Amino acid sequence: MSLPEFAALSMLWGVMTVRSRKGTRQAAQLRRAYEFMRARFGHQHWWPGETAFEVCVGAILTQNTAWTNVERAIANLKTARVLEPKKLFALPESRLAKLIRPAGYFNVKARRLRAFLRVLVEEYGGDLRRLFFGDTATIRERLLAVNGVGPETADSLLLYAGGHHSFVIDAYTKRIFQRHDWSPRSGVPSPKSLAIYDELKAFCESALNEKSESERLDYWQDYHAQLVMVGKHFCRTRAPRCEKCPLKPLLPRKSEGRSQRTDDGRQKSGFRPPASVF
Repeated sequence: MSLPEFAALSMLWGVMTVRSRKGTRQAAQLRRAYEFMRARFGHQHWWPGETAFEVCVGAILTQNTAWTNVERAIANLKTARVLEPKKLFALPESRLAKLIRPAGYFNVKARRLRAFLRVLVEEYGGDLRRLFFGDTATIRERLLAVNGVGPETADSLLLYAGGHHSFVIDAYTKRIFQRHDWSPRSGVPSPKSLAIYDELKAFCESALNEKSESERLDYWQDYHAQLVMVGKHFCRTRAPRCEKCPLKPLLPRKSEGRSQRTDDGRQKSGFRPPASVF
């Protein structure tokens, strides 16, 4: 081996060692983060829904809207007594759109909901157990093939309605991970990149696998719910409330001293989220 080749190999080994150590540190911090969040918020008992089918409907309707709007739309479906796969699929699209109007983008969501219902009813007889039967990767591809079901929605359906170990990555997760330097790589080009979603998903599933398989489902469900709570109340896009956040002890030191805010979110010492934050 020539000297230049040896030098290049040594450099590569050094980079891999640094990344491995960083990954180990990040995994440990992710596990501690759950302890801090759980202590603050308690178990969240997610996903909100009385049945697995209601969870599926909610996961589709919640795209680009607040959950309170979804609750109003689902209440309409319950009042109309159509919150069942075959009954809902039998509705004319215009009638369905009217019922789910509170969820916003109601015409688009009516088409997406019907696309999911078509697969569920016509291919699986309206039986969610049949839809979700099999290995997780195969079912995920099946869901992603449905018009309007992206990675986040597919993973929500798998984790909360299907009982599969498939961690959900949402905008809150991306923002919190970026600010705490928990991203598996730095300098990411776009927070909406599918590659970023897949990397964060794989990273979380690898780092948060310390519990037994029987305990892991509830763990991942509640972990995602805890991140939503932090994202909604503390790690906001603008005026983050870092000083009161349960994850403040895990902030990188370079951010910790610059992130103090008052209870109403006003800046105390010139902190600005970096432009790369999601």
